[in-house]
Amino acid sequence: MITPDETRFLLKNCIRQTSIPDRPADYRGKVRDIYQLPGDRLAIVATDRISAFDHIFNEPIPFKGQLLNQLAWYGFRKVASLCNHHVLEVPHPNVIIARKCTPLPVEVVVRGYLSGHAWRTYKDGKRLLCGVSLPDGLVQHQAFATPIITPSTKAHEGHDEDISEKEIIERGLVAPGLWEEVKKTALQLYKMGAQIARSKGLLLADTKYEFGLYEKQLVLIDEVHTTDSSRYFYADGYEERLKNDTPQRQLSKEFLREWLIENGFRGQLDQQLPVLPDDLRISIYERYRELYEKLIGESFEPVPTEGFDNDLAALLDQYDS
Repeated sequence: MITPDETRFLLKNCIRQTSIPDRPADYRGKVRDIYQLPGDRLAIVATDRISAFDHIFNEPIPFKGQLLNQLAWYGFRKVASLCNHHVLEVPHPNVIIARKCTPLPVEVVVRGYLSGHAWRTYKDGKRLLCGVSLPDGLVQHQAFATPIITPSTKAHEGHDEDISEKEIIERGLVAPGLWEEVKKTALQLYKMGAQIARSKGLLLADTKYEFGLYEKQLVLIDEVHTTDSSRYFYADGYEERLKNDTPQRQLSKEFLREWLIENGFRGQLDQQLPVLPDDLRISIYERYRELYEKLIGESFEPVPTEGFDNDLAALLDQYDS
């Protein structure tokens, strides 16, 4: 149970956006602020912003950036034997220094279970998802016979959109040979991620990978097997809950999506962003922390963020020199 003093500490330590005088970020994504460094390096700052349904909310989640960044770094190291990744070093809990890669214009979602967006699509009566045919008779959170890949476009504005493998090739988004490498690598990454999760008492239900090219080589970028990019179920009791058609206990952003849906928000352009109440923000923090501690196997020790912009400016100056 988090005490009132701990709650005040958490809510006071939030980075929604970095702000360095005379040095604006070169790019701001849904979660990360990116600064160009000399040569082919980038400083990528994980802020505490949170997004859902392709909208960024005004209320940040305490220490989400540190939890996300450290989970990603743990994940990158675990899968390094399968795929090159873009991380060079992690000089601060919120910051990674990475190689600048050319991103592929699609996100690769690997699904082992019928959950989230896939389930909502299936429940609406559709049986074709990103070109993948789904059989009748499946139930929510049921495992697929084999994992499936359901890609999406990477929209600079508005919503990402489902896309099939055939459309990716026909539109020239990824060359056929490279796409085969992407698929093979994504399935290998998912298999390893699922094995790691299982060893920690979790099931990796689905996850998203982003890839880029560095000197013509395929490179894993962004993040890997984190709470933002993945959905985890507790393995204990999974089968019983599936049999009884009761909600799975999970560690993911689906908790936020479900809250938004219950409050009438599904991300339509004409909808006003709801305010995320403090107790919800603390609950989300606790879920991120729980996944961190389950996967990494150690307690999360937050680093206070007061004065972070000054620390970041000094850090960037070091890499500029």
